[in-house]
Amino acid sequence: MRVVITVCDSAAAETCPFWPGSPVKVHWGYPDPSNAPGEVDAKRKAFELTRQAIGYRMLQLLQLPFAGLADAELQRALAEISAN
Repeated sequence: MRVVITVCDSAAAETCPFWPGSPVKVHWGYPDPSNAPGEVDAKRKAFELTRQAIGYRMLQLLQLPFAGLADAELQRALAEISAN
């Protein structure tokens, strides 16, 4: 495993389990859409917006030249994606 990405807001404060191979870790926090205010339609919209936001970052992730990046470079690239 080369990269571990956590996405739940509460995961940033949790201790991550052991991941074999010492992967690069990054936290891309998103509010839990199930906690969105409102009824079913509002929650459905919150889930869709979260899915879109994760998808946008994943597209950026897939563009990275993994084979040519050292772990420190990969960590920086993931942090840049997180900032967008």
